[in-house]
Amino acid sequence: MNSSGEHIRVDNLTMAYGDFLIQKDLQFTVNHGDIFIIMGGSGCGKSTLLKIMIGLKSPATGEVFYHGDAFWAASEGHREDLKRGFGILFQSGALFSSMTLAENIGLPLQLYTELSAAEIRENAALKLALVGLGGFEDYYPNEISGGMKKRAGLARALALDPDILFFDEPSAGLDPISSRLLDELILQLRDALGKTVVVVTHELASIFTIADDCVFLDPDTKTQIATGDPKRLRDESPDPKVRNFLLRGELEASRNKDKVT
Repeated sequence: MNSSGEHIRVDNLTMAYGDFLIQKDLQFTVNHGDIFIIMGGSGCGKSTLLKIMIGLKSPATGEVFYHGDAFWAASEGHREDLKRGFGILFQSGALFSSMTLAENIGLPLQLYTELSAAEIRENAALKLALVGLGGFEDYYPNEISGGMKKRAGLARALALDPDILFFDEPSAGLDPISSRLLDELILQLRDALGKTVVVVTHELASIFTIADDCVFLDPDTKTQIATGDPKRLRDESPDPKVRNFLLRGELEASRNKDKVT
């Protein structure tokens, strides 16, 4: 854990689509250098919360603060400035199939900097090397594996040297080995670059490997019912929903053992 004070604060946030309430009264902080997990059962609003935090959807009420700076109350121009500090990895990797990996990583640099083509190429190669894809600059997305696509998406998220990395289900679609390697890469990058990382996931292996802190969203009460270190919540939470979610791997193994015997 590399935390050194508040980096992000979600304050009294309510999420809704029209009259349909998703979550209400969300209140948590993310510290500098932490890997923070947004977790909960299917349909609880994890990805919607991420969209609000990165500016893709506005909240019904409440605010998100970055370095104490209100995001949604800011002018559109200032909000765009704040978003320049975000690096985002979507579930699919969201790479452009008609562009090489170097071109994909270089696109944000081309759009938002005045670097020359040679400097952009050099930066793209550096970011690909950071994620273990050195030498793959001229490959197209359809020429690499699913795990490599996630790494390339992560390299693009790093293109503008953001303060905060946001990952939406980074392990989705990966086999256990590729998922574990991606978790290890996330930890290495956090430690080496000092980034704050926010991850939406329901994968227990990832949660227990990378998380410093978390918020648990409950689809029934439509609010958060726990925050803290997931390992501590697994062992000590007074709420059975939280414990069952975090112990479901052990419960499933126990049920399968009972079936065999």
